[in-house]
Amino acid sequence: MSRRHSPEETKIALHGVVEEMYKRMMKGEPPTMTLPVRSKTNIGFDKKYGVFKYGKKKTIRDATSLGSAKQLLRALHVVEFIEEMIDAGKSSTLREMYYISEAWGLGHFNSQNESNNLAEDLEIVTKCLREDFKLRPEEDGARIIGNVTINELNRRGEWMRINARDDVGDSGYGLPYNVENEKIQFLEHDVKFIMAIETGGMFDRLVENGFDEEWDCALLHLKGQPARSTRRFLKRMNEEWDLPVVVFLDGDPWSFRIYASIAYGAIKTAHISEYLATPSAAYIGITPDDILAYDLPSDDLSKNDIQALKAELTDPRFADGMWQDRINLMLEMGVKSEQQSLAKYGLDYVTDTYLPEKMAEAGL
Repeated sequence: MSRRHSPEETKIALHGVVEEMYKRMMKGEPPTMTLPVRSKTNIGFDKKYGVFKYGKKKTIRDATSLGSAKQLLRALHVVEFIEEMIDAGKSSTLREMYYISEAWGLGHFNSQNESNNLAEDLEIVTKCLREDFKLRPEEDGARIIGNVTINELNRRGEWMRINARDDVGDSGYGLPYNVENEKIQFLEHDVKFIMAIETGGMFDRLVENGFDEEWDCALLHLKGQPARSTRRFLKRMNEEWDLPVVVFLDGDPWSFRIYASIAYGAIKTAHISEYLATPSAAYIGITPDDILAYDLPSDDLSKNDIQALKAELTDPRFADGMWQDRINLMLEMGVKSEQQSLAKYGLDYVTDTYLPEKMAEAGL
């Protein structure tokens, strides 16, 4: 399983990237950087961890073209930048690294996406984590409300005991980008399960209706596609406290992918799926069957929606017959629906009727 690395281990791993290039150049050959093929065609199911991970297909990035040469140059700049941060005890956002690259001459990034992808490439090659590189996202993770108590190490180096119900307002406790033991310690809880919720509006509805207290659960707002810290926090609660995770999402192809990233890992982070994914997470979001059974307001699928659903039919994370049926039914119906469409029956319907029925189906 992926693990956190010490500063010295991280630097040694990064030096290995430089060494591959150096050895090639000393032989009079173009420098290279070897990577797994990062597409769903190279993703397989790992039975040991119950998640989807990259397979054995490799691709070699070399300096035989100008574009590839620039990528290798950028990698060297990033390695140097990370080592400087480690030595100085500093950290940087991915956005800051993008702007810092303006001083790298021909090695500067043309877009934020380029710098993000290179950070992920280095994770894959070194088997280190972005957190080991002292790189953090622009945004923090989710917010959670419920009777769970943690210790958080603040910027003054002091531990703060926080209960995510009694010590916070209605917006809940906001997760930091680092949710590992050196920053967050799990102390105690009095909840039976965790419900991860896609939209802020639905999270606020459940909080206002007192769902967390009535059902002895913790509610976690995913903020759409969940950040890595959010998925890691969910996994830690699931494993360390043996708490079931249920995922309440909209009924559309993009929400299906959110569930897949929580349960089995996302394609772009398949190299650390066992570190982030929670294979036992149950989907209780809006399904095509729900749109029919509850007569929910719906919208027509867009061209992008249809393309996404067809792509999911060949995605190994949706190979299960149940998901194949759901996706095909949504394509046949030609519609999608949101969580908040349940308000058709009143503001309390979701907590009084819909979720109790869905959770009963899920064994809760």
